Amino acid sequence: MLPWKTAVLGLGLMACSAAYAQQSSRTPDVIYVPTPQPVVDAMLKVAKVGPNDVLYDLGSGDGRIPVTAAQRFGIRAVGIDIDPKRIEEANANAQQAGVTDKVKFIQGDLFQQDLSEATVVSLYLLSTLNMKLRPTLLNLKPGTRIVSHAFAMGDWVPDQTLDVGGRMVYFWTVPEKKPGS
Repeated sequence: MLPWKTAVLGLGLMACSAAYAQQSSRTPDVIYVPTPQPVVDAMLKVAKVGPNDVLYDLGSGDGRIPVTAAQRFGIRAVGIDIDPKRIEEANANAQQAGVTDKVKFIQGDLFQQDLSEATVVSLYLLSTLNMKLRPTLLNLKPGTRIVSHAFAMGDWVPDQTLDVGGRMVYFWTVPEKKPGS
C-alpha cells in the first residue's frame, strides 16, 4: 500500500476509534430505576397501543416496556439506552420472552436517534430531559402518543394523568401541525 494511503487509512481508523470511545464513555443522564410492571401496563393502556403501532422507549433500561408491548400486542418496538449493560440485559429479556423478531435495542444517545417511525413514545426520564426532548417530540407525526412515567413536560398540559399506586403517568398526543408553523 502507498505510504499516503496507509496514513489516510490510519487517520480514519483513529477518528472512528475516538468517536466510538467517546460515545461508549459517555455516562447516562439518569440512574437506572426500572418502571414497575403495573405502571408499564398502565402506560401501554393509556397510550392505546395496538397491533399497528411502533413503540420507541427512550432510556429503555432492561427493556420491559418494549418487551411487554411486543408480547401483548404483537407490535414492533425499539428501545434506546446509552448503557451497554442495560442493552445486554434488554436483549436477554427479549430473548427470554421470545420477541427478538419484534424488538430491537439500540445503544446510543436518545437525542441523536431518528424517531420518525414511532407511533408511541414511552419515557421514564427526568423533567429536564423531557423538556430537552420536546422539540423532537413535537416534530413527530401528528397523532403520535407520548407517555411518561413520573415526569411531566413543563407547561405542556397532559391529555390524561393517571395515578398508579402512587406513581404518576402522563399522556400527550402530538397535535396537528398548524399552517405556517
